[in-house]
Amino acid sequence: MNIHLPRADVTERTLKIVGELKELEGPLLPILHEIQEEFGYVPEECLPVIARELNLSRAEVYGVVTFYHDFRNHPAGRHVLKLCRAEACQSMGGDRLAERAKVLLGIDFHETTPDGAVTLEPVYCLGLCSCSPSAMLDGEVHGRVDDAGLDALVAEARR
Repeated sequence: MNIHLPRADVTERTLKIVGELKELEGPLLPILHEIQEEFGYVPEECLPVIARELNLSRAEVYGVVTFYHDFRNHPAGRHVLKLCRAEACQSMGGDRLAERAKVLLGIDFHETTPDGAVTLEPVYCLGLCSCSPSAMLDGEVHGRVDDAGLDALVAEARR
């Protein structure tokens, strides 16, 4: 994942992805997922290319990118910590845990620590409602996260 590519390289790689997937029924989401996989986020310069190739407006493409929480418009940190914000987790202390994570990391949701180590993101259900509050660090789900558990996750991400 090289995030400092020249615009021409981004355009070329975007065209390749769109070309491979545009014949799918409803290709926009698979294309956006593939672009994020390729670059680590959805670069702004990809949007007009996708719009043109799919005969959509830039606003339509931008609306989809901003609607879905999993798409990023900037590179993520080396580690991504997601905290569940759904009702079950909130009822079991998720709000307090989220505030603690923000203080520990010195950032808010959708931000990355200045050293590029950790990106903090909200997620609206990890499927562990019976083990709430829950979190996910780099794709690994953790249930019944308490202060000590959160401290351990943050320490792991900071290494």
